Amino acid sequence: MDNRKYNIYFNTHTISGIIICAILYVMFFAGSFSFFKDDLASWQKNESYVSHKGKITKDFNFILDSLSRHHTLKGRDVDFTIQRHSVGAYVAMSTSHDPVVQKMNKPKKKPEAKRGGGRGRRGDEDSAFFTYNFSQKKEADYASSYTIGEFLYRLHFLAQLNQVFPFRIGVPFGYMLAGIISFIFLFALITGLLLHWDKLRSNFFTFRPWSKWKTVWTDLHTVLGVIGFPFQLVFALTGIILIFNSFFIIPYTKLFYQGNEEKIYQDLGYGVKAEYPYANKPLMASFDINGLVSQVQQQWQKSDISMVAIRNYGDENMHVIVQAKAHTDAQLNGEGEIIYRVRDQKFISESSPLEMPSYIQTVKGFIYHLHFGDFGGRPLRVIYFVLGIMGCLVINSGVMIWLVARDKKNIPARKRTFNFWTANVYLSSSLSLLPVTAFTMISLLFLEKPGQSDIYHWYFYPWLILSVYFLVRKDLDLVNRQSTFLSAVTCFLLPVLDGIVRGNWFWNTFSRQAYDILFIDVLFLILSLMSGFVLWKIVQKQRLQPSEETSKNKVGQMSHA
Repeated sequence: MDNRKYNIYFNTHTISGIIICAILYVMFFAGSFSFFKDDLASWQKNESYVSHKGKITKDFNFILDSLSRHHTLKGRDVDFTIQRHSVGAYVAMSTSHDPVVQKMNKPKKKPEAKRGGGRGRRGDEDSAFFTYNFSQKKEADYASSYTIGEFLYRLHFLAQLNQVFPFRIGVPFGYMLAGIISFIFLFALITGLLLHWDKLRSNFFTFRPWSKWKTVWTDLHTVLGVIGFPFQLVFALTGIILIFNSFFIIPYTKLFYQGNEEKIYQDLGYGVKAEYPYANKPLMASFDINGLVSQVQQQWQKSDISMVAIRNYGDENMHVIVQAKAHTDAQLNGEGEIIYRVRDQKFISESSPLEMPSYIQTVKGFIYHLHFGDFGGRPLRVIYFVLGIMGCLVINSGVMIWLVARDKKNIPARKRTFNFWTANVYLSSSLSLLPVTAFTMISLLFLEKPGQSDIYHWYFYPWLILSVYFLVRKDLDLVNRQSTFLSAVTCFLLPVLDGIVRGNWFWNTFSRQAYDILFIDVLFLILSLMSGFVLWKIVQKQRLQPSEETSKNKVGQMSHA
């Protein structure tokens, strides 16, 4: 490679990487833990989804009876969207299509919008949206059923920024920023591969952990970056598509659907596509939704029910739509749907989830499965987690290479000071994430029914305090040592306190087959041991190279005075 191309690739890769490093680290870190979203939810609620799987009866009739005590159900659409772990469901009830019920429930004044997207028990104009737990047979709103798994999942695409910056530019601000970061990350990946292409074969297995720090960071960045390149490329591409699909859809919506977004999403396979007019005649036939769902589940044994939708409840034109997704080992992208007409008790349409999927189902499922890693069970999610954490290490090593390369005597003091503070801000905020995550989960052990606001407070405030503490110390070696030490301690305390406070010792969770709770405790124990090992290596290396290496990480301190 000639010098001109090398310099172009080097500068574009370095600049794009430095611009996005802090936010990209948060996305990779939170995204890695998001692979265990359901396990984290089980751990927080101390309710094993794994041990309950296949043993919980989904009583839809009970939910409808509960709704009927507060609402006139006639003419309403009711959707039950089954959660991925199958223990709960999101229940959405529309306003009634019946003119008499509409007139009876017409609000005198427009209700105030609820914070958090209006996910309360009662929605606008006599509609409702809430979460229902089948095992506990009770409902809860979104905020009270919020978990640390949901928090980290939404953090990985910066959803919390939507509340800080409520304005929209086509999409909410947090989603837009996450999409831009993903796009720049894709650019950094490609330029990085081109930069290291010539030395890829000769230096692929080169790693010199006992050399000076610059060599260690360079080898770590190159080796892990190349090994994780396919994984990172997949996540950059799928992340861009999943986040920016709203931008992509807008032109097609206006051109072919006259601005009807609901219609285009139905054609893309989201929700119920068919529409059923309200007949305004009472339904004479009897109906048991539990029996229908059980019958469909028996018919499609290698699949899971994903949605049960009722249209025009109690009307002569009442229909029930049951959707299911095939198990990935049976059909990777399989989606099925049965449409049942209640008045004559006939199935008027049926497509099995085990049939060959359509083009839209294949593309949509392929992108989704690649991004969420849900097609290979827990072993694949563990591999995804390890590769995600490797991405964090690649980002860290890249920042350290950038800093060390610019810590030279021929660089002006003000530039060296700026470089130091750039690295200081990044490392202080990023290396705080693991101990803060473990600390927040420990705090949840001592809170009674923690909700969304509790998780926000116990996560963001400690993160801010610890980051500011590291910033004012102005010592990157200290940040590295103390963050690793705090990670080792907090990650170790988490399974220990879970055993003391709730009795979830490893042998207890194993004996009652609560493998999801056991997995989280074991995961943090392993993270603790790894952090302890890394801390021991850091201290050992600094004893071998005490003065020269540590002084470089305090660059610019004479200018701070």
